[in-house]
Amino acid sequence: MANTLLMPKATAVWLVDNTALTFDQIAEFCKLHPLEVGAIADGDAAQGIKGMDPVMTGQLTREEIAMGERNSNHRLRLSEPKVRVPETKRKGPRYTPLSKRQDRPNAILWLVRNHPELKDAQISRLVGTTKSTIEAIRERTHWNSPNLVPMDPVTLGLCSQIDLDLEVQRAARYLPPQESTGETLLPASETEHLPLGEQDSSSSEEKELDAEAVFAKLSSMRSTESNDDDEDDQS
Repeated sequence: MANTLLMPKATAVWLVDNTALTFDQIAEFCKLHPLEVGAIADGDAAQGIKGMDPVMTGQLTREEIAMGERNSNHRLRLSEPKVRVPETKRKGPRYTPLSKRQDRPNAILWLVRNHPELKDAQISRLVGTTKSTIEAIRERTHWNSPNLVPMDPVTLGLCSQIDLDLEVQRAARYLPPQESTGETLLPASETEHLPLGEQDSSSSEEKELDAEAVFAKLSSMRSTESNDDDEDDQS
């Protein structure tokens, strides 16, 4: 397995703050773009990320840094690890370095707010915490709740973007399907009481009945008037 630098951005932050190395040297060593290193120096990038001393972690020597400061063309070389630990498949909660544990509650708060679909076990795998801590932060009963600020765990270096995306995808599988709220029209058979033909026939019959009633009433009125006239003549 090739030797790789741990936490490149945190290392770049430390090198910018504590050495006279050029942006190009730091960018090449940390596998970053020189403009990104410049943004770190200006405070426009990597905000909230604490620098990690590569000398303390055994990834860079003081002599190597001094050579780079004396010669801007010198390219920093990653130190060979003294002990190689075989990579094993991780089980259980993720181990969090001591330097990052104080940022873990902020990361938990960020996950709870931005990804409520995640289960406690998933959050525990991502940032290496306990269920009781997650519950305390969610219920705002954590001892430091007033001072907590949501911070992306990927930016803090507590987990990778790939791990976060994977857990979010897993959680999405168990979400209930979205129910459609759109209303549809009822079938015509349920909204029509009578067929159109029957309605027409009934209305025409009503018209005929109304006409006959009118003529009958007129006839009775005429007969009544004629009887009245006959009575007047006889008188």
